[in-house]
Amino acid sequence: MEQTVCNLKQRPGTLSKITEYKCQTHVHPGQDGSQPPAYTNQQQPYTNQPPALPPGLPQANQQQWMPAVGASAGCPSGLEYLTQIDSVIIKQQVDLIEAFVGWEQANKYQITNNQNQQIYFAAEESSMLQRQCCGPSRGFTIHITDNMNQEVLRLVRDFKMFAGCCWCATGSCNCCAHEVRVEAPIGHVIGYVRQEQSCWAPRFTIKDADHNDILKINGPCCVLSMPCCEDVFMLKNAEETADLGKISKKPGMAEIFTDANTFGANFPMNLDVKAKACVLGAVFLIDFMFFEGAGNKLMSYN
Repeated sequence: MEQTVCNLKQRPGTLSKITEYKCQTHVHPGQDGSQPPAYTNQQQPYTNQPPALPPGLPQANQQQWMPAVGASAGCPSGLEYLTQIDSVIIKQQVDLIEAFVGWEQANKYQITNNQNQQIYFAAEESSMLQRQCCGPSRGFTIHITDNMNQEVLRLVRDFKMFAGCCWCATGSCNCCAHEVRVEAPIGHVIGYVRQEQSCWAPRFTIKDADHNDILKINGPCCVLSMPCCEDVFMLKNAEETADLGKISKKPGMAEIFTDANTFGANFPMNLDVKAKACVLGAVFLIDFMFFEGAGNKLMSYN
């Protein structure tokens, strides 16, 4: 389509208002077979961040993901995020069916850094029969995925009929001690989290793939599991001569009606990434042993 545009100009220095018309013919881009200058066939680059909400709508509830981290030598694929942080927050999602009906559902968790940027998403896989009949003592597999929905970490606890009593969890009796196996990549064991024998206060050992002790976890004398209290489990070196961090159950009023808990875990920035992954495994083991179950119990050794 052609469009004619005329510009009216007045000649300077003339007595009469003599005007001059200059007409130009414009051809719209694309009408002569050529592409407009600004046109491009290239698609916008893919981003794994959720799209921005339309203007005028609140942005506060939009979950942000932690920026991607490049590959690191000796680090299992997908665990690169852990090399950049010294703390994580694990928040269990509230399940309405479980809250109102009491029918135990498989748990789901969000794992974020201290800036509330999501790092991973965790989902429980377990037997429906064990969830209803065995409660928090059930066996489970926790699948931990990154922001591309790729499983990067797997935590496995086998069901043990007689496990849970702190007095019986001796090193020679594996059937009486809870243990979580940590895999990254999937099928490759990088460590274990094992319940240890104690008189009363809970104790755990984090081991490497060869069952060598690398970290210790000492819990409080009384695990209260109450909405107004913060239960702290201290993270120590293998010799128990220094405090390296802690695992804590955060207080929250949602626990009055549900067993959805929020945990925080702190560890040294320079801690080996495989050990950090095992600390994550310890959080889930502690959750199931002391804070999972219908209603709020004052204390539980499952």
